[in-house]
Order: sequence, then structure tokens, then C-alpha cells
Amino acid sequence: MTPNIHEVGKRRSISPALSRSWLLVNGARPETFGPAAASPADQILLDIEDAVDPARKNDARQSVVEWFRSGGTGWVRINDRSTKYWADDVAALVGLPGIDGVMLAKTESAAHVTETFDRMHGQSPVIALIESALGIEEAVSMAKARGTFRLAFGSGDYRRDTGTAADNLAMAYPRSRLVIASRVGNLPGPIDGPTIGTSHPTLREQSNVAVALGMTGRLCLNIDQLAIVNEALAPTPSDIAWAQDFLSLFEAGGREIRDGSDLPRLRRAEEIQRLARAFGMEPE
Repeated sequence: MTPNIHEVGKRRSISPALSRSWLLVNGARPETFGPAAASPADQILLDIEDAVDPARKNDARQSVVEWFRSGGTGWVRINDRSTKYWADDVAALVGLPGIDGVMLAKTESAAHVTETFDRMHGQSPVIALIESALGIEEAVSMAKARGTFRLAFGSGDYRRDTGTAADNLAMAYPRSRLVIASRVGNLPGPIDGPTIGTSHPTLREQSNVAVALGMTGRLCLNIDQLAIVNEALAPTPSDIAWAQDFLSLFEAGGREIRDGSDLPRLRRAEEIQRLARAFGMEPE
């Protein structure tokens, strides 16, 4: 039987701080909420912003509210602070059971994050979705703002704002800015924008680029993208084997530091092991 809005959404087993795949789900299509919740997505994002026609905003918002009141769980992408919809979004969502947090669209200042967080009574962490040149330049202040949980990159709107091409070189600067800002703000790695289309080779290539730049999550537009994103943003089997070998040798040697490369390698090995455990990838 196909899940529907009245079926309980599962709590995700992977921490949102480590989550790789963030599945956007059209808030105006409540019949898709259940299948999304049952999918391999690390997190689901019920979208009442760009996915929804302005004439359907109220209906979509109410469908999302009903999802949570019926026992569903997940995150919500809300409209940006400059719109007339933002206050209604926040007022409708505050205090709902099962809501893990909100993604604030088109964030351009630390105040946008903090005001949203405070309006949510400090109960819902905020992912700042950065989609403009101004947002990229203000990324460090947003990363350090009260209430910010992670940064995310709205790559499509960023390209429209700046006229930047979609190629990897042109998009390296804004992605790197978000990676650096996240580190300065002591946040988890940022969430990259989605790949448009269904080409798996393209999705894998773009996911590998995101990983190389230091991003640790990706927005996904459909369920078919999840497996590739989860695989690409997880440690490889060879990484896991190297980490286990290094840590075993390090322990066998009494954890003695032998040269200047040991501490960086130790940190890398421990991080790989932590992620492998979180993603259920450790070999028996």
C-alpha cells in the first residue's frame, strides 16, 4: 500500500549534522510525503518555497502542518525573510511535534537566521540557504549567527543573481566560501545545491566535485538521486580500510607520534571511522 500523509514519517537514523542527502519534497503534493519519508534520504525537506505556486502557498503550508500533527517528521524549507509568506510560515510551524528544523531560503544576513530562530522559540535549528552574491559575502557572519545549524548553497539562484556559468571552475569560489565559513563558524560541512536532470554519471561527477571542495551534503530533487549521493558523499571502501589499518598500527605502537604527518593522518583516520560508523559502513 502506498504511504500517504496520514502515515507516520520515520525518524532518520543519521544525524542531520552528518546527513548527506537532503530530499526536497513539494509541499503542495502531500501524497508524496509518505514515500519520501520511507526513502533512503538521510533527511527530507518539505518545500513550501520555490516548489509551490504563490496561489497554493496556504494550502501547501497547511498540508505540511497536517503532516507533523499526524506524526510525520522532517525539515521544512520556508520562504525568505523578505517575502510576505515568511511570518505565516514561521507562525504555522512553531511548536509542532516532529519538526527537526527549517531551511531559510535566500538568506542574506545573520539577522535573517537569528530572527527566524527566535520566532521559532529557539526550538528549531536553521539551515541558511545562501543563493546570492550578497549571501556568499555574508557567509561568515551567518555561520556564526545564533541559531545557524548548517549552511546550504542555492546554486541555481546564485547563477541567476551573478550570471556565473554552471561549470566547476566558475562555481568553485562560492562553494569554497561556504566551506571556509562553515569551518570558521564551527558548523558541519555545507550542503551543496542539487543536480538538475536524471543523468547518473553527471550526478556522480558533480557530487565528487562537491566532496573535493569540502562539502558534506547535497540537495536532491528526486528519490532516484539518493543512492548515488549517499555513496559519493560517504567514505570509500579503500578509505575505510586505510583508516582501520592506520589506527591498528597506531594503537599497536602505543599511540607514539613518530613524525609530523602522524597527527594529521590520525585526525583523518578517526574522521573516516566516525563517518563509516554513522553510515553503517564498517566491515564486520
